[in-house]
Amino acid sequence: MGAASQLRRRTRARPPPREEAYSDDDDVRCEACGSGEAAAELMLCDGCDRGFHIFCLRPILPRVPAGDWFCPSCHSASSKSAPAPSTKKPKQFPLVQTKIVDFFKIQRNPAAAESSELKKRRRKPAGALVVAKKKRKLMPFNPSEDPARRLCQMASLATALTATGAVFSNQLTYQPGMAPRSANRAAFEAGGMQVLPKEDVETLNQCKRMMERGECPPLLVVYDPVEGFTVEADRFIKDLTIITEYVGDVDYLRSREHDDGDSMMTLLSASSPARSLVICPDRRSNIARFINGINNHTPEGRKKQNLKCVRYDVSGECRVLLVANRDISKGERLYYDYNGSEHEYPTHHFV
Repeated sequence: MGAASQLRRRTRARPPPREEAYSDDDDVRCEACGSGEAAAELMLCDGCDRGFHIFCLRPILPRVPAGDWFCPSCHSASSKSAPAPSTKKPKQFPLVQTKIVDFFKIQRNPAAAESSELKKRRRKPAGALVVAKKKRKLMPFNPSEDPARRLCQMASLATALTATGAVFSNQLTYQPGMAPRSANRAAFEAGGMQVLPKEDVETLNQCKRMMERGECPPLLVVYDPVEGFTVEADRFIKDLTIITEYVGDVDYLRSREHDDGDSMMTLLSASSPARSLVICPDRRSNIARFINGINNHTPEGRKKQNLKCVRYDVSGECRVLLVANRDISKGERLYYDYNGSEHEYPTHHFV
Protein backbone atom coordinates (compact mmCIF):
# COMPACT_ATOMS: atom_id res chain seq x y z
CA MET A 1 0.00 0.00 0.00
CA GLY A 2 1.42 3.41 -0.98
CA ALA A 3 2.11 6.18 1.49
CA ALA A 4 -0.67 8.34 0.05
CA SER A 5 -3.38 5.74 0.41
CA GLN A 6 -2.17 4.82 3.89
CA LEU A 7 -2.28 8.45 4.99
CA ARG A 8 -5.76 8.88 3.52
CA ARG A 9 -7.11 5.82 5.30
CA ARG A 10 -5.39 6.46 8.63
CA THR A 11 -6.42 10.12 8.57
CA ARG A 12 -9.98 8.95 8.17
CA ALA A 13 -9.52 6.88 11.32
CA ARG A 14 -8.45 9.75 13.53
CA PRO A 15 -11.08 11.59 15.63
CA PRO A 16 -11.75 14.98 14.00
CA PRO A 17 -12.34 18.18 16.02
CA ARG A 18 -15.76 18.03 17.67
CA GLU A 19 -17.17 20.93 15.67
CA GLU A 20 -16.00 19.27 12.44
CA ALA A 21 -17.14 15.73 13.19
CA TYR A 22 -19.03 15.66 9.91
CA SER A 23 -19.14 18.01 6.97
CA ASP A 24 -21.52 17.99 4.01
CA ASP A 25 -18.49 18.65 1.81
CA ASP A 26 -17.04 15.27 2.76
CA ASP A 27 -18.38 12.76 0.24
CA VAL A 28 -16.98 9.68 1.97
CA ARG A 29 -19.86 7.63 3.34
CA CYS A 30 -20.27 4.15 4.73
CA GLU A 31 -21.42 1.70 2.09
CA ALA A 32 -23.46 -0.18 4.68
CA CYS A 33 -25.43 2.58 6.40
CA GLY A 34 -24.99 5.50 3.98
CA SER A 35 -23.75 7.88 6.67
CA GLY A 36 -20.55 9.90 6.70
CA GLU A 37 -20.74 10.51 10.44
CA ALA A 38 -18.49 8.91 13.08
CA ALA A 39 -15.39 9.72 11.01
CA ALA A 40 -13.14 8.29 13.73
CA GLU A 41 -14.55 4.85 12.93
CA LEU A 42 -14.95 5.23 9.16
CA MET A 43 -12.15 3.57 7.18
CA LEU A 44 -11.40 3.23 3.49
CA CYS A 45 -10.87 -0.06 1.68
CA ASP A 46 -7.34 -0.26 0.26
CA GLY A 47 -8.76 -1.92 -2.84
CA CYS A 48 -11.73 0.20 -3.93
CA ASP A 49 -11.48 3.28 -1.63
CA ARG A 50 -15.07 2.83 -0.48
CA GLY A 51 -15.87 3.70 3.13
CA PHE A 52 -17.06 1.38 5.88
CA HIS A 53 -17.76 1.96 9.58
CA ILE A 54 -16.01 -0.59 11.74
CA PHE A 55 -19.32 -1.11 13.57
CA CYS A 56 -21.24 -1.71 10.33
CA LEU A 57 -19.09 -4.68 9.34
CA ARG A 58 -20.28 -8.17 10.22
CA PRO A 59 -18.81 -9.19 12.54
CA ILE A 60 -17.90 -5.75 13.86
CA LEU A 61 -14.26 -4.74 14.19
CA PRO A 62 -13.08 -3.42 17.58
CA ARG A 63 -10.74 -0.88 16.00
CA VAL A 64 -9.31 0.30 12.67
CA PRO A 65 -6.64 -2.19 11.49
CA ALA A 66 -3.06 -0.87 11.43
CA GLY A 67 -2.13 -2.50 8.12
CA ASP A 68 -3.86 -3.03 4.78
CA TRP A 69 -7.59 -3.66 4.97
CA PHE A 70 -9.87 -4.86 2.17
CA CYS A 71 -13.65 -4.83 2.21
CA PRO A 72 -15.43 -8.19 1.77
CA SER A 73 -15.96 -7.50 -1.95
CA CYS A 74 -12.30 -6.79 -2.65
CA HIS A 75 -10.98 -9.47 -0.32
CA SER A 76 -11.68 -12.35 -2.67
CA ALA A 77 -9.99 -10.52 -5.56
CA SER A 78 -6.84 -9.53 -3.66
CA SER A 79 -4.15 -12.10 -2.95
CA LYS A 80 -2.33 -9.73 -0.58
CA SER A 81 -5.27 -8.94 1.66
CA ALA A 82 -5.64 -9.72 5.34
CA PRO A 83 -8.40 -12.17 6.29
CA ALA A 84 -11.80 -10.57 5.90
CA PRO A 85 -14.53 -11.04 8.48
CA SER A 86 -16.88 -13.89 7.62
CA THR A 87 -20.54 -14.19 8.51
CA LYS A 88 -20.58 -17.91 7.77
CA LYS A 89 -21.14 -20.20 10.71
CA PRO A 90 -17.85 -21.99 11.47
CA LYS A 91 -17.45 -25.73 11.04
CA GLN A 92 -18.24 -27.46 14.32
CA PHE A 93 -15.50 -29.39 16.09
CA PRO A 94 -16.38 -33.12 16.24
CA LEU A 95 -18.26 -34.05 19.40
CA VAL A 96 -15.98 -37.04 19.92
CA GLN A 97 -14.49 -37.61 23.36
CA THR A 98 -11.10 -38.87 22.14
CA LYS A 99 -10.64 -35.88 19.82
CA ILE A 100 -11.61 -33.42 22.57
CA VAL A 101 -9.33 -35.15 25.09
CA ASP A 102 -6.42 -34.87 22.66
CA PHE A 103 -7.21 -31.26 21.70
CA PHE A 104 -7.16 -30.06 25.32
CA LYS A 105 -4.47 -32.54 26.48
CA ILE A 106 -6.75 -33.77 29.26
CA GLN A 107 -5.31 -36.24 31.77
CA ARG A 108 -6.22 -39.75 30.64
CA ASN A 109 -6.72 -41.10 34.18
CA PRO A 110 -8.02 -38.24 36.35
CA ALA A 111 -9.37 -40.48 39.11
CA ALA A 112 -6.17 -40.39 41.20
CA ALA A 113 -5.80 -36.62 40.85
CA GLU A 114 -9.47 -36.12 41.77
CA SER A 115 -9.07 -38.30 44.87
CA SER A 116 -6.04 -36.27 45.95
CA GLU A 117 -7.99 -33.05 45.40
CA LEU A 118 -10.82 -34.27 47.65
CA LYS A 119 -8.34 -35.14 50.40
CA LYS A 120 -6.89 -31.64 50.26
CA ARG A 121 -10.34 -30.13 50.60
CA ARG A 122 -11.17 -32.30 53.63
CA ARG A 123 -7.88 -31.62 55.41
CA LYS A 124 -8.43 -29.35 58.40
CA PRO A 125 -5.83 -26.72 59.32
CA ALA A 126 -3.83 -27.38 62.47
CA GLY A 127 -3.52 -24.95 65.36
CA ALA A 128 -5.86 -22.93 67.51
CA LEU A 129 -9.03 -21.44 66.12
CA VAL A 130 -8.53 -17.83 65.14
CA VAL A 131 -11.50 -15.56 64.66
CA ALA A 132 -10.73 -13.08 61.90
CA LYS A 133 -12.66 -10.51 59.93
CA LYS A 134 -14.51 -12.20 57.07
CA LYS A 135 -12.90 -11.47 53.70
CA ARG A 136 -14.40 -11.71 50.26
CA LYS A 137 -12.67 -14.75 48.77
CA LEU A 138 -12.57 -15.78 45.16
CA MET A 139 -14.37 -19.01 44.36
CA PRO A 140 -13.50 -21.73 41.83
CA PHE A 141 -15.86 -22.21 38.92
CA ASN A 142 -18.46 -24.94 39.34
CA PRO A 143 -18.28 -27.38 36.37
CA SER A 144 -21.41 -28.95 34.92
CA GLU A 145 -22.10 -32.33 36.52
CA ASP A 146 -23.01 -34.03 33.23
CA PRO A 147 -19.83 -35.20 31.40
CA ALA A 148 -21.68 -35.03 28.08
CA ARG A 149 -22.49 -31.37 28.71
CA ARG A 150 -18.86 -30.64 29.51
CA LEU A 151 -17.89 -32.23 26.19
CA CYS A 152 -20.30 -29.87 24.40
CA GLN A 153 -18.76 -26.90 26.19
CA MET A 154 -15.21 -27.93 25.29
CA ALA A 155 -16.24 -28.68 21.69
CA SER A 156 -17.61 -25.14 21.38
CA LEU A 157 -14.25 -23.72 22.50
CA ALA A 158 -12.35 -26.08 20.19
CA THR A 159 -14.56 -24.89 17.31
CA ALA A 160 -13.66 -21.25 17.96
CA LEU A 161 -9.94 -21.93 18.43
CA THR A 162 -9.77 -24.03 15.26
CA ALA A 163 -11.67 -21.42 13.23
CA THR A 164 -9.25 -18.69 14.33
CA GLY A 165 -6.13 -20.80 13.79
CA ALA A 166 -5.14 -21.02 17.46
CA VAL A 167 -4.26 -23.90 19.77
CA PHE A 168 -5.43 -24.34 23.34
CA SER A 169 -3.23 -23.04 26.14
CA ASN A 170 -4.19 -22.36 29.74
CA GLN A 171 -1.08 -20.47 30.81
CA LEU A 172 1.07 -17.52 29.80
CA THR A 173 3.61 -18.53 27.17
CA TYR A 174 7.01 -17.02 26.41
CA GLN A 175 8.17 -17.45 22.83
CA PRO A 176 11.62 -16.79 21.30
CA GLY A 177 11.80 -13.27 19.90
CA MET A 178 9.14 -11.97 22.29
CA ALA A 179 9.35 -10.92 25.93
CA PRO A 180 11.15 -13.44 28.19
CA ARG A 181 9.60 -14.64 31.42
CA SER A 182 12.18 -12.58 33.34
CA ALA A 183 10.46 -9.43 31.98
CA ASN A 184 7.21 -10.31 33.74
CA ARG A 185 7.85 -8.71 37.13
CA ALA A 186 5.01 -7.19 39.13
CA ALA A 187 7.57 -4.91 40.79
CA PHE A 188 7.82 -2.97 37.49
CA GLU A 189 4.12 -2.00 37.61
CA ALA A 190 3.60 1.76 37.78
CA GLY A 191 2.11 2.51 41.20
CA GLY A 192 2.29 -1.10 42.30
CA MET A 193 -0.04 -4.05 41.78
CA GLN A 194 -2.34 -5.76 44.26
CA VAL A 195 -1.09 -9.10 45.52
CA LEU A 196 -3.39 -12.11 45.12
CA PRO A 197 -3.91 -13.61 48.62
CA LYS A 198 -2.56 -17.09 49.28
CA GLU A 199 -6.06 -18.60 49.57
CA ASP A 200 -7.06 -17.10 46.22
CA VAL A 201 -3.85 -18.39 44.61
CA GLU A 202 -4.84 -21.89 45.71
CA THR A 203 -8.32 -21.34 44.25
CA LEU A 204 -6.75 -20.30 40.95
CA ASN A 205 -4.53 -23.39 40.98
CA GLN A 206 -7.59 -25.53 41.74
CA CYS A 207 -9.26 -24.14 38.61
CA LYS A 208 -6.18 -25.05 36.58
CA ARG A 209 -6.19 -28.61 37.95
CA MET A 210 -9.88 -29.00 37.14
CA MET A 211 -9.22 -27.96 33.55
CA GLU A 212 -6.42 -30.54 33.29
CA ARG A 213 -8.99 -33.20 34.29
CA GLY A 214 -11.50 -32.00 31.71
CA GLU A 215 -13.68 -30.16 34.25
CA CYS A 216 -14.11 -26.92 32.33
CA PRO A 217 -15.88 -23.68 33.28
CA PRO A 218 -19.63 -23.92 32.54
CA LEU A 219 -19.38 -21.76 29.42
CA LEU A 220 -20.36 -22.07 25.76
CA VAL A 221 -18.63 -20.29 22.87
CA VAL A 222 -21.28 -19.29 20.34
CA TYR A 223 -20.99 -17.56 16.98
CA ASP A 224 -22.92 -14.33 16.54
CA PRO A 225 -23.01 -12.75 13.04
CA VAL A 226 -22.63 -9.30 14.63
CA GLU A 227 -20.21 -9.87 17.51
CA GLY A 228 -18.36 -12.86 16.09
CA PHE A 229 -17.39 -15.52 18.63
CA THR A 230 -18.74 -14.73 22.07
CA VAL A 231 -19.31 -16.59 25.33
CA GLU A 232 -22.46 -17.49 27.26
CA ALA A 233 -22.91 -18.92 30.75
CA ASP A 234 -24.14 -22.50 30.50
CA ARG A 235 -25.28 -22.57 34.11
CA PHE A 236 -25.75 -20.14 36.99
CA ILE A 237 -22.45 -18.52 38.11
CA LYS A 238 -22.07 -16.89 41.52
CA ASP A 239 -20.48 -13.52 42.20
CA LEU A 240 -16.67 -13.65 42.76
CA THR A 241 -16.26 -16.88 40.80
CA ILE A 242 -13.00 -17.16 38.86
CA ILE A 243 -14.09 -17.54 35.25
CA THR A 244 -10.66 -18.00 33.71
CA GLU A 245 -7.16 -16.57 33.50
CA TYR A 246 -6.37 -14.45 30.45
CA VAL A 247 -3.49 -16.22 28.70
CA GLY A 248 -1.47 -16.21 25.50
CA ASP A 249 1.97 -15.20 24.27
CA VAL A 250 3.62 -12.44 26.31
CA ASP A 251 5.29 -9.63 24.35
CA TYR A 252 6.50 -6.07 24.82
CA LEU A 253 3.87 -3.45 24.13
CA ARG A 254 6.35 -1.50 21.97
CA SER A 255 6.54 -4.51 19.62
CA ARG A 256 2.74 -4.61 19.27
CA GLU A 257 1.82 -0.95 18.91
CA HIS A 258 0.80 -1.47 15.27
CA ASP A 259 -0.49 -5.01 15.66
CA ASP A 260 -3.91 -5.78 14.21
CA GLY A 261 -4.75 -8.30 16.94
CA ASP A 262 -8.18 -7.52 18.37
CA SER A 263 -7.77 -9.38 21.68
CA MET A 264 -4.52 -8.10 23.17
CA MET A 265 -4.64 -7.54 26.91
CA THR A 266 -2.52 -5.36 29.17
CA LEU A 267 -0.32 -7.52 31.42
CA LEU A 268 2.19 -5.02 32.81
CA SER A 269 1.84 -1.24 32.68
CA ALA A 270 5.34 -0.29 33.75
CA SER A 271 6.76 3.03 34.89
CA SER A 272 9.24 2.61 32.04
CA PRO A 273 7.23 2.20 28.80
CA ALA A 274 9.93 -0.10 27.40
CA ARG A 275 9.01 -2.66 30.10
CA SER A 276 5.25 -2.68 29.50
CA LEU A 277 3.85 -6.07 28.45
CA VAL A 278 0.75 -7.33 26.69
CA ILE A 279 -0.84 -10.77 26.30
CA CYS A 280 -1.34 -11.81 22.67
CA PRO A 281 -3.84 -14.71 22.39
CA ASP A 282 -3.93 -15.00 18.61
CA ARG A 283 -1.88 -18.22 18.46
CA ARG A 284 -2.24 -19.80 21.90
CA SER A 285 -5.24 -19.05 24.09
CA ASN A 286 -8.17 -20.28 26.15
CA ILE A 287 -11.80 -19.21 26.39
CA ALA A 288 -10.84 -15.73 27.65
CA ARG A 289 -10.05 -14.70 24.06
CA PHE A 290 -13.70 -15.02 23.08
CA ILE A 291 -15.26 -13.26 26.08
CA ASN A 292 -16.43 -9.87 24.90
CA GLY A 293 -14.55 -6.73 25.88
CA ILE A 294 -16.41 -4.58 23.34
CA ASN A 295 -20.09 -3.86 22.69
CA ASN A 296 -20.58 -4.01 26.44
CA HIS A 297 -23.12 -1.20 26.84
CA THR A 298 -26.83 -1.13 26.06
CA PRO A 299 -28.25 1.46 23.60
CA GLU A 300 -29.28 3.47 26.67
CA GLY A 301 -25.67 3.57 27.87
CA ARG A 302 -25.99 1.11 30.76
CA LYS A 303 -23.16 -1.34 31.31
CA LYS A 304 -23.71 -4.97 30.41
CA GLN A 305 -20.48 -5.80 32.22
CA ASN A 306 -20.75 -8.87 34.46
CA LEU A 307 -17.03 -9.66 34.77
CA LYS A 308 -14.14 -7.66 36.11
CA CYS A 309 -10.70 -7.91 34.55
CA VAL A 310 -8.06 -7.65 37.27
CA ARG A 311 -4.26 -7.78 37.15
CA TYR A 312 -2.65 -9.45 40.16
CA ASP A 313 0.81 -10.04 41.55
CA VAL A 314 1.05 -13.83 41.83
CA SER A 315 4.38 -14.91 43.31
CA GLY A 316 6.06 -11.82 41.89
CA GLU A 317 4.64 -12.20 38.36
CA CYS A 318 1.76 -10.35 36.70
CA ARG A 319 -1.34 -12.40 35.94
CA VAL A 320 -4.75 -11.37 34.59
CA LEU A 321 -7.98 -12.90 35.91
CA LEU A 322 -11.56 -12.57 34.72
CA VAL A 323 -13.84 -12.76 37.76
CA ALA A 324 -17.63 -12.54 38.06
CA ASN A 325 -18.56 -9.20 39.61
CA ARG A 326 -22.19 -10.22 40.17
CA ASP A 327 -24.39 -13.32 39.90
CA ILE A 328 -24.68 -14.44 36.26
CA SER A 329 -27.74 -16.27 34.96
CA LYS A 330 -27.65 -19.26 32.61
CA GLY A 331 -27.72 -18.08 29.00
CA GLU A 332 -26.34 -14.63 29.84
CA ARG A 333 -23.48 -13.42 27.66
CA LEU A 334 -20.25 -12.42 29.36
CA TYR A 335 -18.82 -8.90 29.07
CA TYR A 336 -15.92 -7.09 30.72
CA ASP A 337 -14.02 -3.81 30.43
CA TYR A 338 -10.35 -3.83 29.46
CA ASN A 339 -7.99 -3.38 32.39
CA GLY A 340 -5.59 -0.89 30.79
CA SER A 341 -5.74 2.89 31.09
CA GLU A 342 -4.60 3.57 27.53
CA HIS A 343 -8.15 3.30 26.10
CA GLU A 344 -6.75 1.47 23.09
CA TYR A 345 -9.96 -0.46 22.51
CA PRO A 346 -13.39 1.19 22.29
CA THR A 347 -15.96 -0.49 24.52
CA HIS A 348 -19.07 1.51 23.69
CA HIS A 349 -22.20 0.09 22.11
CA PHE A 350 -21.51 -0.58 18.43
CA VAL A 351 -24.80 -2.03 17.24
